Amino acid sequence: MTTEDINCVICTNKLSALFEAQVMFSYNISYYKCPVCGTIQTEKPYWLSEAYENAITATDIGLLSRNIDLSTKVFNLITKTFDSSKKFLDFGGGYGVLVRLLRDKGLDFYRQDIYCQNIFAVNHDISDLKENERRFELVSCFEVFEHVADPFKLFEELLSYSSNILVSTVIIPENQSITSAADWWYFAPETGQHITFYTMRSLALIAEKYGMNLYSDGQGLHLFTPKKLNDDPLKQRTSLVDKIRNKLIHILSPSAKSGVISLTQNDVAIAKARALQHIMNK
Repeated sequence: MTTEDINCVICTNKLSALFEAQVMFSYNISYYKCPVCGTIQTEKPYWLSEAYENAITATDIGLLSRNIDLSTKVFNLITKTFDSSKKFLDFGGGYGVLVRLLRDKGLDFYRQDIYCQNIFAVNHDISDLKENERRFELVSCFEVFEHVADPFKLFEELLSYSSNILVSTVIIPENQSITSAADWWYFAPETGQHITFYTMRSLALIAEKYGMNLYSDGQGLHLFTPKKLNDDPLKQRTSLVDKIRNKLIHILSPSAKSGVISLTQNDVAIAKARALQHIMNK
């Protein structure tokens, strides 16, 4: 391995060779680590076009459970911290599962994804909105940052939609020795799609570059916002009082918690109307 002409995508410092691994069971590639901010990245990912022949990999069997879990966390964050009556965008939203779940909870979410078919959020894609309607209270971007070689380019695209950005990407373990791809499941070399991996320092540098505040659960969910919040809305709380509160939140329906009403019936009416219009236009 050589680190010649390879610099950190976050802080631009020269990288140190970390290990080699076989991606997609075909290509032996190098992984590097930044000695300053801790970011880990692969060599230039020449294999990505092949890796994305299928946008959703066969090994992502956690897609549904992950979206169910995220829908609760996103709903709670938005109804407590942001204006729940406004529009929201799920960037890189895949099949539209999360958008559908959040619309069922009453949040006016839309989907964006140029690589994947919209199955569950038909009629609620960003393409269904006019150009002047494509500004949102918050944009979510889940399991995307680890897929890109230029995080700043992605972040600026997200900023074009909203100044509040909610990201999920798993943070590199702090107290674990990593010397091979087998040491951390998130490398997922069999898919070839995960190419950049972050520390809290990495994310703090992104926030600093754009004058944002960073709030995080310290594991996988991170909020960038210009808002200065009195309390970190993503911080994990494990006291007895917090456990009781979380249990009550789980028991209560979304509408009982926040007054937000499900958009499911409204969306069914929209779908029927558009289907009828399609038939009449034939």
